[in-house]
Amino acid sequence: MKSSYPPFTGFTKELFKFLSDLEKNNNTEWFYKNKERYQSHLVLPCRSFVSDIGSFFNLLNPSIRTEPKFNKTLMRISKDMRFTKGEPYRNYFLIHFGKFKMDSEFFVYLDKNIVEYGLFINATKGDDLYFTENINAYEKDIKEVIIRYKINKQFALSEIKKESEKLIDTFDVKKHINYLKELKMFVLTKRINKTDKLAQSPDFITEAVKSFSKLYPLYCFCISLQPNKILTDFIDKLGLPV
Repeated sequence: MKSSYPPFTGFTKELFKFLSDLEKNNNTEWFYKNKERYQSHLVLPCRSFVSDIGSFFNLLNPSIRTEPKFNKTLMRISKDMRFTKGEPYRNYFLIHFGKFKMDSEFFVYLDKNIVEYGLFINATKGDDLYFTENINAYEKDIKEVIIRYKINKQFALSEIKKESEKLIDTFDVKKHINYLKELKMFVLTKRINKTDKLAQSPDFITEAVKSFSKLYPLYCFCISLQPNKILTDFIDKLGLPV
């Protein structure tokens, strides 16, 4: 099916300028005056990104949501003021690919200075949340996956609380495996500056696919109590050596 959105061409300077201006003018009057900037420079390129990368996720796992819609793959920039006091808007934008709300998921995070992308892991206990059980049952397998699929020493590790708190610049599973057992919510991420040519290029799609492909084998341990079966399907789909 032909996309209704233009091809993704990168995250422009105007996108980061809008987020910077929003941080300085976080009120409804300013936002409504600048809503066209929001739609054109932020929402549209993010929808295009989701639309273009959707076929990749559909191949990996059709249960991952890929609709370029709010409450599906795009987080609303407006806060729920029933639970938040003060500024009505987030000064960042989040693209995320999971199966349901608060699922472990792949993401791209944008603020006024950076593009951050990687895997969020929800290691709390709950329906369809399996990482905590699997890190105890399959610790050896998880270590092997992190090394084999070149996750090791390629991503930073941050804990997620109210804010993201970086713990390790370069995650090394041989040194840091206990973090994966102890943290309740965390991310493995890469980060590029807004001025990086990659951030403003359609080639960011290729970079995101490479990074998400590396992280998907770890994601298998987040979504099933039979992670090795899902991992085998992934290997077959991509034609990887056993």
